[in-house]
Amino acid sequence: MSLKQHRRTSARRSGRRASQAVRRNSRQQRPAEAIPVVNHPEPYVSVIIPAMNEAGTIAAVIAGARGVHPRCEVIVIVNGSADNTAEIAQRMGAKVITFPQPLGHDVGRSVGAEAASGEILLFTDGDMVIPAAELRPFVEAVSGGADVALNDYSGPVRSRIPHPVVLSKHTLNLMLGRPDLQGYSLTAVPHAISRKALSLLGSAILSRPPLAYARAVLDGLKVRAVHKVQVGKMNAVRRKDGGRDPLQEVILSDHLAAVAMLLERRGERAGYDDAGRRREMVR
Repeated sequence: MSLKQHRRTSARRSGRRASQAVRRNSRQQRPAEAIPVVNHPEPYVSVIIPAMNEAGTIAAVIAGARGVHPRCEVIVIVNGSADNTAEIAQRMGAKVITFPQPLGHDVGRSVGAEAASGEILLFTDGDMVIPAAELRPFVEAVSGGADVALNDYSGPVRSRIPHPVVLSKHTLNLMLGRPDLQGYSLTAVPHAISRKALSLLGSAILSRPPLAYARAVLDGLKVRAVHKVQVGKMNAVRRKDGGRDPLQEVILSDHLAAVAMLLERRGERAGYDDAGRRREMVR
């Protein structure tokens, strides 16, 4: 290599090192976005987190929730816990509502909604560590005009025999006249609702998500699927009781209640006509 080429190569290396040093310095000098460690006194977003024996995950769940909005409150409904979930949540600055006994599936959502002060209510679970970046789209959708912002997650749909819960969600959306929503529903977290939706639906019905969902559609609320979070991979495998899945039975029962409400509202054909069939030809 000639002396001139050597000097050019050395100059390029020096330039690269200098630019890298500038980038490092700029990163170090850039102020980090401050995430509050306590609930805001006038929250715009209320994050509601039911939890039972979630000491291993609750701190990370709360940390993710805190990043969704500068004016945020985190409400943790600790029920039936035998560990220190409540103590950890309190140390993280959350509002903690404690019940010594299990409340039942999704009842914590109703309790949290009743205690919430925000204009937007965001629901997640104490066993699902979801980064703030994955939660913000639900808040942004409601802030932009949606009343119900759903997780764009339908569950596994390519199985030869579909899971009964997945099938029930698709069926309910078809009957509601919202096939565009596929298998999306309030059954899956994360999701968010507006204060308007809470006022219309009431907090009690949120403990039966399919019923609350059907009511939201029937009452003309703006329901949208906004962002996909693959919660199926996060769900813990549940032990079955003698081959039965009690939680599955609860969810299916709630879907049947939603269908019953739909039929009561729209008639025995759920608002659909007879599809052109000529019943007089039947003898």
